[in-house]
Amino acid sequence: MNIGAGRKLPLWASVALNMLIALVAVSLVQGFLVKAYRIPSGSMEPTLQGSADGGDRILVNRLAYLGSGPGTGDIVVFTRPESWQAESAVPRSGGIASLARSFGDVTGIGPSNERFLVKRVVASGGQTISCCGDDGKVRIDGQPLDEPYLFEDLPFVAGSLDCQSSARSLRCVPDFTVPEGELVVLGDHRSNSVDSAINCRSYTDEVVDCVRTIESSAVVGQVAGRFWPLNRVGGVG
Repeated sequence: MNIGAGRKLPLWASVALNMLIALVAVSLVQGFLVKAYRIPSGSMEPTLQGSADGGDRILVNRLAYLGSGPGTGDIVVFTRPESWQAESAVPRSGGIASLARSFGDVTGIGPSNERFLVKRVVASGGQTISCCGDDGKVRIDGQPLDEPYLFEDLPFVAGSLDCQSSARSLRCVPDFTVPEGELVVLGDHRSNSVDSAINCRSYTDEVVDCVRTIESSAVVGQVAGRFWPLNRVGGVG
C-alpha cells in the first residue's frame, strides 16, 4: 500500500521546492549553454553600456567555440587574469552582499563578483598585431583593421603625434606575434579600457614587450546579445 499517495505538500514547501527546481534549471543552463552577465564599466562603449552601479545585461553563448576559437572582431567574456586589474570597484566580501553577488554570478540579476571582463578579440595565435601606419589603424599581419565600432580612440596625427614623433601617440603598439593558444583583446572605448595594450600607452618611453594576452581557455563564450534594458535589447556587432 502506498501510504504517501495523494498527500500534498504544504504551500510553503511547494513554493520552496519550485524555487529550488527553477534555480537548478537556471544554473544548468548558464553552466553549459547560455550565461548572463552585466557590463560593469564603459570600456566597450558604445557597443555595450556599463557602469559600476548597472549597465547592459548580456547573454553569452558558451557553445560558440566548440571545435574552434575566437576570431578577430568577436566580443567575448573571459575570466580576468590575476595580473589584470578590475575595471570597477572591487566589492566587499561577507554577509548578505556576498550572497547577492553570488546570486548575480549565477543569474545575471543584480551585482556580481566582477571576476569577468568583456572585450573584443583583435588578434589570435600566430597573428602579428601592430599600430600604427600613417592611417593610424591597428594592423593585423600588416593589413589595416577596419574598426567602425571605435569610440573616443586615442589621439594620433601622422607627422606630429605618431609612433615616430618624440612625443609618441598613446595608440602605438610595437609588432607583437601572438603565441598559439592566446588572444589579444581590446575595448571599443579604446581610451578608457584596461586591456591588452594598456602597458603600451606611454607618450615618451620606448615601450617593448608591452602587449599582454589572455589564454584562449579563459574565454567563457561569445556575446550573443543584450537582454536588458528593454530599450537596448538586441544583438551586438
